[in-house]
Amino acid sequence: MEAENQVNTLDVCQVTPYFDSLESATELSLPLTFYDIIWLKFPPVERIFFYKLTESTPTFFNSVILPKLKHSLSHTLLHFLPLAGNIMWPPQANKPIILYTPDDGVQLTIAESNADFHLLSGDEVHEASDSRPYIPELPVTDSKASVIALKITLFPNHGFCIGISAHHSALDGKSSTMFIKAWAHFCKLGDEDNRQYPALLTELTPVFDRIGIQDPEGLDMVYLNNWLELKWPGVDLKPRGLQLLPVIAVRSSSVRATFELSREDIKKLRERVLANLVKEGSKETHPIHLSPFVLVLAHGFVCIVKARGFESNRRVLIGFAVDCRARLDPPIHENYFGSCVSSCAAFTEAESLLEENGFMYVAEMLSELIKSLEKGVLDGAKEKTASFMKEAAGGAAILGVAGSNRFEVYGTDFGWGKPEKVEITSIDRTGAISLAESKDGNGGVEIGLVLEKHEMEKFTSLFVDGLKNHY
Repeated sequence: MEAENQVNTLDVCQVTPYFDSLESATELSLPLTFYDIIWLKFPPVERIFFYKLTESTPTFFNSVILPKLKHSLSHTLLHFLPLAGNIMWPPQANKPIILYTPDDGVQLTIAESNADFHLLSGDEVHEASDSRPYIPELPVTDSKASVIALKITLFPNHGFCIGISAHHSALDGKSSTMFIKAWAHFCKLGDEDNRQYPALLTELTPVFDRIGIQDPEGLDMVYLNNWLELKWPGVDLKPRGLQLLPVIAVRSSSVRATFELSREDIKKLRERVLANLVKEGSKETHPIHLSPFVLVLAHGFVCIVKARGFESNRRVLIGFAVDCRARLDPPIHENYFGSCVSSCAAFTEAESLLEENGFMYVAEMLSELIKSLEKGVLDGAKEKTASFMKEAAGGAAILGVAGSNRFEVYGTDFGWGKPEKVEITSIDRTGAISLAESKDGNGGVEIGLVLEKHEMEKFTSLFVDGLKNHY
């Protein structure tokens, strides 16, 4: 049976922020900064949180789980008003804004599925399209775009999942994770019957003030003009329209899998790097960033290029998003809510990754990118953006990263235990590797990826053998 036929939609509703009275509801408007505008027409970022709960019968789900989730969501949105609003571009404004009005809310879909919960929430290889029915469609028109959409799906007697689709221009991974954790905090500790909820933890309290985002070079208008001038084959992009770029259809032959590198695996990779540095010369001459982030990505990227069978002369973009909050001068609040990431990337030839020392090459490349941040996260931003867009349009392969092993997503407990699985579903359309911390908290790193079936088989072999043989 096809995955789409296994999911029944039970309800589609709008959840609004909970105000004590209608009179206390206030309008909120936020300008988009250049950090937001650069992602204006990108497809949404999609995630699914799977929760195992064998007592989740339809009766228990409808009488206990769902009311708690909905009521706590309403309370959470009171602290995160922009998420209940829309991205709009008023006629008199020179750039789009996020606008919340008292009638706004988040679209929530309720569904039920008889699909294999254990397959979907496990690490085994399965069809990439299997996850699609659990992701809500983000409502977007030319005149306005929702900031987020949510979907809660029951798997009777097995558990439930929460799917979130987030507009890339309104919030980054850190902000999205902060919202989910705040919702979980209220759901777990709140009393929905009496509408009594604990205070929001300081680390989960969003800061919306945009005054700390300085833009002396006018990057906001540079990025906005890039969108205004963009031509996309087969798509009529209106100059001031908010329509998103078309998404790439997920191939039926694509599969999804999750791999974990334990603390011991990462230690082995680190030891291999140090051994190579000793062999080549002093560590000072060849600085390598020995963080799990660099080591895991270097290993993963090399395996992907080999598994996909890239030609040696294929141009490859290797990059990742950098959280700019602490890197700005002066730094802004760590709980700044919105999009505040910058791309850190460089081009190379596939040949460099295919060679015997490909792992070391990528580790050095990533380390140099991290070191370049010392010059400032916006150093040459205008030129880099134009270069990246030109190369990508020219057919360069993109090896990117979604998520972070620092978000601690496996600590997101709504009151029924920690997630069985957290998946960044949208990597099936971007080709990125997803990163998260190991769910057992052992200091390891979990990566997710989507490849063609034959590519995944080769990747699995390379990935495992690479760890055994230490390159």
